[in-house]
Amino acid sequence: MKTGKRPGACMRRFLQSATALAAIAFAAPTLAQDELNALVWCDHTDPTLIEPFEQANNVKVNLKDFEGTGAGLSIIEQSQPGDWDVMVIDGVDVQRALDMDLFAELPADALPTADIFPEVRLDKNNSRDGKIYAVTEKFGYNTIAYDKSKVDVNDMKNLSSLWSEKYKGRIAIYDYYLPLIGIAGLELGKKTAELTDADLPAIKDRLVALKQNSKQVSDVVSSQTALATGEVDILLGGGEWITGVLSADKPDLDWTIPDEGGLLWTQSIAVLKTSKKQELARKFVQYIVSPEGQARLATSSCYWAMPANSKAGDHLTDAQKAALRWSDQASYLPKTQLYPVPSAELDQKMQDVWTEMLQQ
Repeated sequence: MKTGKRPGACMRRFLQSATALAAIAFAAPTLAQDELNALVWCDHTDPTLIEPFEQANNVKVNLKDFEGTGAGLSIIEQSQPGDWDVMVIDGVDVQRALDMDLFAELPADALPTADIFPEVRLDKNNSRDGKIYAVTEKFGYNTIAYDKSKVDVNDMKNLSSLWSEKYKGRIAIYDYYLPLIGIAGLELGKKTAELTDADLPAIKDRLVALKQNSKQVSDVVSSQTALATGEVDILLGGGEWITGVLSADKPDLDWTIPDEGGLLWTQSIAVLKTSKKQELARKFVQYIVSPEGQARLATSSCYWAMPANSKAGDHLTDAQKAALRWSDQASYLPKTQLYPVPSAELDQKMQDVWTEMLQQ
């Protein structure tokens, strides 16, 4: 299966151009005894997250951020065993890494499993044969983001409203085929885990009609900019990862999950099996999924999203929790579905549908 770019990873392009956080990402790992080398997404490159661990453990964490599971796996393949200690990975791709025998087992009693939101613990993704190899650290949604000063907020509770004449020319569509095909499927009443070839014609028709009703289909940078500047009023495929970091400066930017549901994305963290610093690497994982680490990760200056640890709320401000929709998670999570995980053949057909839609 071709692994695409997830929201968190894609967000890097926008925020790295706006901040200097990438300066702490290293081009190559080092092997000093007091150093830890981590392959991460850009939200882990925030000094506010990393420095407390470094200071507490008298260690330097060398970070290399990447975009998409395929890129991360390529880095590992081009490195020597032991070069890397920790890896952040798409939740749906953990099993792919386990097929490659990349991750070390994580002791269950060393993880705050009971504190992780049950809906995102994803035992089937992060475990195999009763053993845990990764832990969910952060999650978010591909859904509807909008400017609440310019739309009828009640309309945003209904996906079908985005196909109405009322919002023609006022919509941006996030240019990533997997979540948007999933969203179109939800609008048709289909489950993402059950999509087949037979569903694609109807999904294609809905996507084409949606594109005709929209102003643009664009990447994270362009679509977020369009929403922030008022060029469009709605971003389909957006969520807290789009609006959270802008909440202080753009309070009218908001997001919700409509009645039909939304797409749930998750990211996991794991220890590399070939790491020569297993204990230190496990400590890093434990820190990241601790309530304090989770609160810092959730509000990273690269992109915001929900922490997997339910106790992180004790370390978030009321404003941060409001931007993340903390109090709505109990109703949001049951309404969401994971990204489609198609076979290679179905994945290619989905990409073809997306390409054909873009050409309309």
